[in-house]
Amino acid sequence: MKSLEYVKEHYDEFEEDNFFDKRWTKRFLDFLPIDEWDKYGFRLCDGKEVPVVKEWTEKNILEQLKSDVEFGYEKAIDERGISSELMAMVVNTWCKVLENGLNLDGNDGLYHIRQFTKVAEHYGWKLESEDAEHDR
Repeated sequence: MKSLEYVKEHYDEFEEDNFFDKRWTKRFLDFLPIDEWDKYGFRLCDGKEVPVVKEWTEKNILEQLKSDVEFGYEKAIDERGISSELMAMVVNTWCKVLENGLNLDGNDGLYHIRQFTKVAEHYGWKLESEDAEHDR
């Protein structure tokens, strides 16, 4: 797994979505103190509570990856092209951080359903509606 310092130093290798909404970066910030957010183009909004910084551990990153896979799969099943595309980028980025050997580059033509399923199967996660929707 890549170290937090490595990811910070090589940030541009990880954020594929700089042109749109920096979806992965928003998740990455959960692992950083707010005084580092500005380096990535973010700040804490006035009146918001200072969030607790998550520890950079494989367990915590896997929890985030699982949540992102489930959300991306849901968007793919609903044929939400932009959302599923952006979530596929987020999931691919976490896979790069984890160095799990999964290469998810490219589009499978099905809103990335196969890519989300591949990650879920790799980790033994069951996706909601997987049985009913997998053969689309």
